[in-house]
Amino acid sequence: MTDTLKIALAQVNPTVGDIAGNAALITASRAEAARLGADLVVFPELVLSGYPPEDLVYRSAFLDAVDGALRELAALTADGGPAMLLGAPWRDPANKAGEARARNAVLLLDGGKIASYRFKHHLPNYGVFDEYRVFAAGAVPGPLQFKGVRLGVMICEDMWFEDVAETLAESGAEMLIVPNGSPFEVDKGDARLNHAVARITETSLPLIYVNQVGGQDDLIFDGGSFVLNGDRSLAVQAPSWRSDLRVTHWTRDGKTWRCAPETPAPALERCENIYQALVLGLRDYVGKNKFPGVVLGLSGGIDSALAAAIAADALGSDKVHCVMMPSPYTSQDSLDDAAEVARLLGVKLDTIDIGPAMKTFDGMLAPLFAGAAPDITEENLQSRARGLTLMALSNKFGKMVLSTGNKSEMSTGYATLYGDMCGGYAVLKDVYKTTVFAVCRWRNAHTPAGALGPRGAVMPERVITKPPTAELKPNQTDQDTLPPYEVLDGILKGLIEDQEGIAAVAARGYDEATVRRVYRMLTRAEYKRRQAAPGVKITHLAFGRDYRYPITNGFEDKA
Repeated sequence: MTDTLKIALAQVNPTVGDIAGNAALITASRAEAARLGADLVVFPELVLSGYPPEDLVYRSAFLDAVDGALRELAALTADGGPAMLLGAPWRDPANKAGEARARNAVLLLDGGKIASYRFKHHLPNYGVFDEYRVFAAGAVPGPLQFKGVRLGVMICEDMWFEDVAETLAESGAEMLIVPNGSPFEVDKGDARLNHAVARITETSLPLIYVNQVGGQDDLIFDGGSFVLNGDRSLAVQAPSWRSDLRVTHWTRDGKTWRCAPETPAPALERCENIYQALVLGLRDYVGKNKFPGVVLGLSGGIDSALAAAIAADALGSDKVHCVMMPSPYTSQDSLDDAAEVARLLGVKLDTIDIGPAMKTFDGMLAPLFAGAAPDITEENLQSRARGLTLMALSNKFGKMVLSTGNKSEMSTGYATLYGDMCGGYAVLKDVYKTTVFAVCRWRNAHTPAGALGPRGAVMPERVITKPPTAELKPNQTDQDTLPPYEVLDGILKGLIEDQEGIAAVAARGYDEATVRRVYRMLTRAEYKRRQAAPGVKITHLAFGRDYRYPITNGFEDKA
């Protein structure tokens, strides 16, 4: 039995499916922890496979590779250096015949072997989570032994319920350790902390919370690992949005373990958290999928300006190719603003006039369109000519098309399928237009930590203040079709995130006819959203795996 422990928190950025790369990341973190004198290194949930592995878990070859890597990592601990507590999808060796489903496991690697393991009990089955589909649930776990200390391991969701912590405490656990793959949402940090405090209040045990960092498709993990002592005081707060390894120092006082406090990483304001989420989500999507950079349409409007700024900060200005694609309806202000955005960001800007494409389509379709008045069809052809142009550049030079549409547009269908919706990634997909304005103002006033783009302002003030417009016909503005964004976004939040009906949203002070019109736009645009690119999830309910409404849907809210 020992009265002191040095426990390293390894807040790392794994890649789903890259078992060899993740094992190398784990090995390097352990080596650094050994240099710092750690006894134990705690890694995030499913760090060896990456999180979430989804249907990869069904493949026996994948699980075989995980098992082989686990045994190689376990063998490293024969050197007398720090033990490792790490997550992996693992087939329970005690499974009965025919029970082949893997479990979400945390394994203690020590003394050259897999010394112990525990399984996740509460498998989340809501929102973006479908672990119940791919994993078998484990029994409520008891503590595991390390250097004579009884460690109570709760895997991510297990911390959000009372029973696991209660059982661990009753079984003699001396501290709680929570490996996590907890995706970012705006304001979610408080919820995590509240659940951790609740478990400590119930058990009087200190708690270690280790979260991963990095992007995985539409999910983004913010890190923010922390340690709370048994009196609920914050002892350690790791930074958000970057990998981090730190050794925490523990001493036993009678039956109580206490972590030595250190200066916490500073809390970030709301807009900075959102911006960092968008930057890291794009950086990892492009980097982990091995694209050489991005290409996007730069219209002179606020959405494309923000998307370009995020891309420059995520990838570096040299990896961002912007294209201005004017039509006869494009204003000189838009041309000037696009050029100024490109100059401020230091990105490449080319201009491709889509006028010839418009004339070609007009001529090609004239025999069939004869006698029909121009309408939204001709507007959408402009957008699709731009989408076709960007896709051609992507095919030729390999850079990924970055879509620039926001959540307000995606909600209402104010976007053109195969036009401005073209792209491999939609970085603003879960960002309402009013949030776009706020984040742009924040970025113009701040240089984000870790940004690869330029310091200072990234767009002229006029981009933020001028009325938004698609410029697909003379004197067009978004408010010709949509309610004012401050009204629209409030209604949409009620309908989407809060899942309220028309009457409940109208009771907030919105005109009922407007709410009903927005509701119809929302439901009718589902077919478009099903074909949209993935994008960074920042809200409680994002389009995609979070939002599973049928396309063919006869229900109408008549309340």
